[in-house]
This record gives sequence, C-alpha cells and structure tokens, in this order.
Amino acid sequence: MRGNPFDFIPYILGHQEQFLRLFSQHVQLTVLSVVIGILIAIPLAIMASRVDALAGPVTWLAGAGQTIPSLAILGLTLPLLGIGFVPSLFALTVRAVLPILLNTYVGIRGVDRAIVDAARGMGMRSRQRLWMVELPVATPVIVAGIQTATVQNVGTATLAAFIGGGGLGDLVLQGLAMVDPAILLAGAVPAAALAVAADVLMGRCRRLLVPAGLRVEGA
Repeated sequence: MRGNPFDFIPYILGHQEQFLRLFSQHVQLTVLSVVIGILIAIPLAIMASRVDALAGPVTWLAGAGQTIPSLAILGLTLPLLGIGFVPSLFALTVRAVLPILLNTYVGIRGVDRAIVDAARGMGMRSRQRLWMVELPVATPVIVAGIQTATVQNVGTATLAAFIGGGGLGDLVLQGLAMVDPAILLAGAVPAAALAVAADVLMGRCRRLLVPAGLRVEGA
C-alpha cells in the first residue's frame, strides 16, 4: 500500500484542476438527475393518484425499483446508451424518480379525506383541490422524497465512474487501482461531505417550502 491516508488534502491541492472538474461533474450529475426526476415523478404520481388503474403498477414499480442495486441500473444502460455522462445521467434519473414518485403518491393519497370533502363542499373543482389543498398538505412528504433522492444520488454518482460518467468516483477508482488511500480519499471524503451538505441544504429548503402549520416541531 502506498501513500498516507491523510495526504488526500495535499493531493487535492496539488491537482486542483482535475479535482474541480470531477467535483463539477459530480454536482451536475446529482442536480440534473434530481431536477429531471422531479419533472417526471411528480406529474406521474399526480396521474396515479387520480387514475386507479395506474396506482397499482406505478407504486409497484416504484417500490420494486428501489430494491435494484444502483450499479445494476448503471450496467443496464450500457447496451442502450453506451458509456459517458449521458448514460450516467439517465441511470441516476431513474434512481431519483423512484423515491420522489412514491413519496408524492403516498403524500397525496394520505391527505385526510375530511379535508378533501370540505374543499369539495366549498365548490372547489378537482384541479383546485389538487393545487390548493392536496399538494400543500402533502408537501412535507414530497420534499422528504426529494431530499432522499438528492442525498442518495450524491452517493450513487460516485458509481458513474464505472461507465465513464466522471465525477468524484474517478478518484476512488484511481485510488483503488493504484492501492493509494490518499487518492481514494480525495474522492470519497469530498463525496461524503457533499452528501452531508446536500442533506442540510435540503432540510433548510424543506423548512422554507413546507407551510408553517404542517411543519413538525424540530424538523
């Protein structure tokens, strides 16, 4: 084994251009996959909450999909899209869609029926009930799904290096190949720190997005 594990900071400082490029790729993979996941998952969950025929297949796929290993999803994209950034983004988007879809569906269907009936009694149409009652009440669960997807994809993005997607996983693989813990930690430690930062940031976003009356004290 070569190198000292605590040399990862000097390594990063000595390879700033490479590190910043890989860090930028890692952030791009995470942010783009979650944003695209939101755009796909929330409308699909709304449709499933309105059409009973879709509810079963959608929730089954979302639940079963989360049991598939992330590396397997990345591997399945190879025959279809090859290697590189785009297939990595596709695989991470699939991974992001699942928790957001399931949480959004559960959040909407979990709204107290008495509240929905009261809104209906006030003359609100289905679309009005959705946007003015159901989605606001379901916001805590929806945002929790987005938070889960974000933190999850920060970690999963390190696996993108296996199919040439870049990101901090490149340093992890390089460190493993060279049996150099300093290079390995130069990728692993920033990725872990990024996951913690994403969790904190999404927690603050949740406090901003969730209506005050629906916040759980201390959350």
